[in-house]
Amino acid sequence: MAATINTTMMLPNGCFIDEADARAELFSYIESYCTPHLRHSSLAYKTPAQFETLFHSLN
Repeated sequence: MAATINTTMMLPNGCFIDEADARAELFSYIESYCTPHLRHSSLAYKTPAQFETLFHSLN
C-alpha cells in the first residue's frame, strides 16, 4: 500500500501512546480512506459508495 497512516494522533517521537491507540488510528484510517476508495470485485469493481448509489437507484 502506497499511502501511510495519518500521524496526527501520534506522539512527537512517532510512537502511539499504547496498543489501543494504534488500533484505533488504524481502524480510522481503514474506514476513512481505504474502504470508500477501493474497488471491490464482489461489488462489480465499484467503490462501496458507487454500489450503494446504484443499489438505491434501482430499488
